[in-house]
Amino acid sequence: MASQSSRNLQTQILGASQRRFLALNLPYWPIDYLKRADPALRDKPLALYEHIKGGLRLAALDPMLLREGLRIGQNLADARAIEPHMVVQEIDRLLLKTAFEAFADWHSNASPLVSVLTDREAFGDLVLDITGVAHLFGGERSMLRLLLTRLRDLGYSVSGAIAPTIGAAWGISHFAKSQIVEVDALESCLDVLPVAALRLNQNQISTFSQMGITTIAEVRRRSRKQLQARFGAGLLIRLDQAYGEIEERMSPRLPQVDHHVDRRLAEPISLMDDVLRVTRDLADQLCTHLESEGLGAQSFHLFLYRVDHKVMPLSLNAARLTRDPQHIFELFRHHAQRIEAEYDPGFGIDMVRLAASSLEALGAVQTGAFSIENGSEDIDRLNDRLASRLGAMAVLQTEMVASRLPERAARLVPTLASVPHHFVEAPPLRRPLRLLPVPERVAITAEVPDGLPAAMVWRQQTYRLRKGEGPERLGAEWWRKAERLKLVEQTEPKKPEPGEKQEPPPYIPNLPQFVPDADTRDYYVVEDQEGRRFWVFRQGFYSGDTPPLWYLHGFFS
Repeated sequence: MASQSSRNLQTQILGASQRRFLALNLPYWPIDYLKRADPALRDKPLALYEHIKGGLRLAALDPMLLREGLRIGQNLADARAIEPHMVVQEIDRLLLKTAFEAFADWHSNASPLVSVLTDREAFGDLVLDITGVAHLFGGERSMLRLLLTRLRDLGYSVSGAIAPTIGAAWGISHFAKSQIVEVDALESCLDVLPVAALRLNQNQISTFSQMGITTIAEVRRRSRKQLQARFGAGLLIRLDQAYGEIEERMSPRLPQVDHHVDRRLAEPISLMDDVLRVTRDLADQLCTHLESEGLGAQSFHLFLYRVDHKVMPLSLNAARLTRDPQHIFELFRHHAQRIEAEYDPGFGIDMVRLAASSLEALGAVQTGAFSIENGSEDIDRLNDRLASRLGAMAVLQTEMVASRLPERAARLVPTLASVPHHFVEAPPLRRPLRLLPVPERVAITAEVPDGLPAAMVWRQQTYRLRKGEGPERLGAEWWRKAERLKLVEQTEPKKPEPGEKQEPPPYIPNLPQFVPDADTRDYYVVEDQEGRRFWVFRQGFYSGDTPPLWYLHGFFS
């Protein structure tokens, strides 16, 4: 029966995805990171503490202190009594989390899909999706050995494992020696692991200990209904994910790319000009790959891998599909000029990756004497260059909106929107060239209440009106919500990095609140004695003791 279950599990995993995951466990990341950052701490026993319920408790320990009998969660005063010569610092979890995320991004030089596992801590556990990339390192065994060796040479304590599921790779990297697990050996490798290898919380682990259950095999022999009733559905989900019966998706930190080309440098480079020269060569290689598959891309990503184990990602979009290497290079060149003040190569860059995403089929284009050009491609390329240098929100275009009210009939959108906007065709109506964002109050006199305007006072200046045309009646849009008018869609402000200042919020025009049940508007086109033409409207009707209000809304040529 067990062999039949194993064969069914193997068939299910192979039929589902055939994916391979590499997990890296750095159990002493806080200590190793701080010792690398401060060489004076390398030969000293280091302990980190934090404030918990009014007391000082140990949060991270040097391995040599663990061998002396200290433990995580111990009172700091008791620990000092046991080891008075240890160096003590308060833990900065935000610093460690940010540093580990940058450290995780650096591992994208091994696989483009890297994620941080935060089941226990915000730092210490990585998982890489190495499906289809292990052969670049000579196979899975060579790849695992390379990643572990280079981290240990940097001074990190690390263990790792490769398995068909994320849960299995995580559990084996934590509770078994570094190894590679094939599909047919997955069940036997997991069954002997302790229950903590299922990424359970401390309460669940303690409950299993009280029940006398120590291994995953003993958990699997229990009734699923009883396990769910006592531990919740989360336990069964972790169990099924580890054995591949339920797919567990990872959340990559960097943008997912479909095609990429790399350049590993014999000597690190620092100058932006050198980076751009490498980018120009990579653009040629990338576009050759895209052309061979008949594809074009709209999003491009440049990853600069520094020798201090950090990566700088630069991403930008094009207005249309392209595989022109010169155009791609020009986009990054203009973008580099924009971020020149923020560019920090550290101790040098030893690898550059150029990637493309948002791919679609792009056929060959006729560029000879018989090609037909309408200028739209040149305009799109100009918008690309301006946006890459000034920012996406600095280059906008008008988008028509399905609304009869003039101030709601159009808005501004970025020209580099990755998804083409649906433009509503403007109605064939007579409209002014310049429209005020907010209609301004004016005083109007007419020979008869409902007749054409004869004079107008605007901004304390009187205009004699000699011609008029109208009215054009526009009713209120009672079906819309009462919300503030928007000319430009507002974006969420970027969260500052540790040590950076919060950027000021973007300018938001103080436009009025839209009133769905406002009075009917009667619009008139009027002309004064000097030939200036205005677009005015009357809100409401002449009825009762309260006269209607007049507004100036726009100007004709």
